[in-house]
Amino acid sequence: MSISKKSKLPKREFRIIKDKYVPEIESSLRKKPVLMPNAIYNASGIRIQGTRIKSLIFSTDIAIIRNSNAQAVFAVYPFTPQLAIVQSIIQGSSIPVFAGVGGGTTSGPRSVSIALECELLGAYGVVVNTPMKNEVIRDMYEVLDIPIIATVVSKHDDFVGKINAGARILNVSGGKRTAELVAYVRSIIGNEFPIIATGGDDESKIHATTQAGANAITYTPPSTSELFKTMMEDYREKSAESGNKPNDPTNLHVEEFKRDLVFPADSIEYIEPEFPHDEK
Repeated sequence: MSISKKSKLPKREFRIIKDKYVPEIESSLRKKPVLMPNAIYNASGIRIQGTRIKSLIFSTDIAIIRNSNAQAVFAVYPFTPQLAIVQSIIQGSSIPVFAGVGGGTTSGPRSVSIALECELLGAYGVVVNTPMKNEVIRDMYEVLDIPIIATVVSKHDDFVGKINAGARILNVSGGKRTAELVAYVRSIIGNEFPIIATGGDDESKIHATTQAGANAITYTPPSTSELFKTMMEDYREKSAESGNKPNDPTNLHVEEFKRDLVFPADSIEYIEPEFPHDEK
């Protein structure tokens, strides 16, 4: 219950909880270095197959996926969809996966077949890109039991036609104008239809997108190299502070490691002795 200055207070006793305490347990080895922004959890979420989802990580990197606290994976990539990729992500993930099945270069019966295979592999839903024709979405809808997520990138997209063809979730991706596009789409389709939207890279953009009507947010995590950069800088500082002595070449066990090396025949030059045996 929200209480404003004009609201009537309830007659019975009550208390207002400003901050909800959430107990948290972590292990030292399984801490999640890729955390979803807190603003995402202000969204209502979308309940799919009994699972309520608010945050989706936009990645196909299984190491990033396994080390994030996202509630689902948005496995869409700019290449021809391959079942080997989808299977690897589904098997390696402990959370629901929504798999891209084409829309641009890949379309028609091929996309329909890939979508059905993704369902059989365990995907929670399939994602079609903007160019996907409504006829293909309809064909896909007739054979699938999982939801079709149709991408919308501008006000000129026929998202009403996509919904009529069988799309049951819209994925709004309008770049810097995503919040504005979400508000426009919401004004056309009403408040009940589920919308996933890209949330940007900061809390304010995510907040604006959820306020505009997005039910769930996709988040693009930092790359592996970006994560490594901070880690390696920390290691370098600790190494410099350790004050260890410089490496001494006389302590190197050369003969030991040479036993495990392979020297090709053409890389060996035999050295003749300075004095032949018969001259000694």
